[in-house]
Amino acid sequence: MKRFNRSFMTWILLFALVSGTWWIPTMAEEVFLEATREDFQKIPIWVLDFPYVGTNHTGQLNGYQDAVDVLKADLTRSQVFAVQDLPAARVPFPESKCLRPQILSTAAERGITASTWGRIIVGQANTASPGLIFDACAFDTGNKEFLVGKRYYSGTVSESLLRLMIHRWADELVYRYTGEPGIAQTKIVYVSEQHRGRELFVMDYDGYGPQQVTANGFLNLMPAWHPNRRFIVYTAYRGHKQEIVQRELASGKEDILVSAASLNITPAFSPDGKWLAYASADSGNSDIFKLNMETRTIQRLTTHRSADLSPSWSPDGRHIVFTSDRGGRPQLYIMDADGNHVRRLTFQHDYNAAPAWSPRGDWIAYVCRIPRQGFKLCRITPDGRQAVQITKGPSIDDSPSWSPNGRHLVFSSVRRGASHIYLIHRDGTGLERITQNGTHHSSPAWSPL
Repeated sequence: MKRFNRSFMTWILLFALVSGTWWIPTMAEEVFLEATREDFQKIPIWVLDFPYVGTNHTGQLNGYQDAVDVLKADLTRSQVFAVQDLPAARVPFPESKCLRPQILSTAAERGITASTWGRIIVGQANTASPGLIFDACAFDTGNKEFLVGKRYYSGTVSESLLRLMIHRWADELVYRYTGEPGIAQTKIVYVSEQHRGRELFVMDYDGYGPQQVTANGFLNLMPAWHPNRRFIVYTAYRGHKQEIVQRELASGKEDILVSAASLNITPAFSPDGKWLAYASADSGNSDIFKLNMETRTIQRLTTHRSADLSPSWSPDGRHIVFTSDRGGRPQLYIMDADGNHVRRLTFQHDYNAAPAWSPRGDWIAYVCRIPRQGFKLCRITPDGRQAVQITKGPSIDDSPSWSPNGRHLVFSSVRRGASHIYLIHRDGTGLERITQNGTHHSSPAWSPL
């Protein structure tokens, strides 16, 4: 059984979205928590109220009332915070200042490390002025000091903009405690079955706001992101040709990178964006090639008579992991980026394919066939010494793709006859379905930061 599925930049904002900091931390040396350690203890956080202020939110936001829920979900997904199950509490917010509310004494008594609150202004109070403001504050209860205060502003009012502001605030909190950027503003590109073909869509990392990218009625498969998020690349089946196409998301302009009657699949950019690795059967069987994105010259990396496909780059760009059946069954192999020093990586199970190298470099996720369980997701260290099964249960799991912080995976899964996109933490917890409509969504790819 051969499985080839592998797997918008943030949609261009037509207005200015500006953020400002009201409160600047002291110049003391910053201390960050290492959130990737297995023994990391999540930070208890209390999300208080974010009430609406102004006269226009009911009409312009259609009564949107989910701001607190969106923030709680972002913080929970981060795996940095443990959101406390406490009721939201209204906090006074005079003159756009982060004043310490009296209620924080309750947080301290309960051992809650962090608290956040704010307000949402739609228009100005008692006026009909347009505009959207998201004010947010954070207090570190443990150190008894303010962490940060932010104001986000847009001249345009929309639900998607408000969600973007909330995502930015969640990412700010993650950065303040870990020193690493958050992932709440990232995107996922994926394939969706439509009436005339399979088209590409882009959605927020939590599944909100899917936007159609292609609409040509062909089979558009296996999308991947350019490191700068301006472009995606994918395989398009057009007539008798299988083309690898690069598309600029803002303009829709397309550039055919590889075109032939033979198989051309599983494209993947190098971390610096200078090379594109892909599989092609132009020589008869499927081999791994890489395309120089500046000169458009092509270099063949594998010459084995077996089928080689699904290349994925190491974060430093020096190695490529790929799938090959040169040993009789599909297994993972690693080679240098020039095609030398090929070595077999996986030995457990009779089918291992579709590798994805973590941006941290510490793990490679892949599809593994487990006896009496079927196709699941596994991960293995690049030296092959440790392998872990990630997913379980009655499903067919495929096309893993890492979040840019290496803590989560997005993948497609067939459950009860329908294929949908799911998120999961790399330890196998936090499973969450993020596509809701339709019956076939597949080949997700998580954007860079």
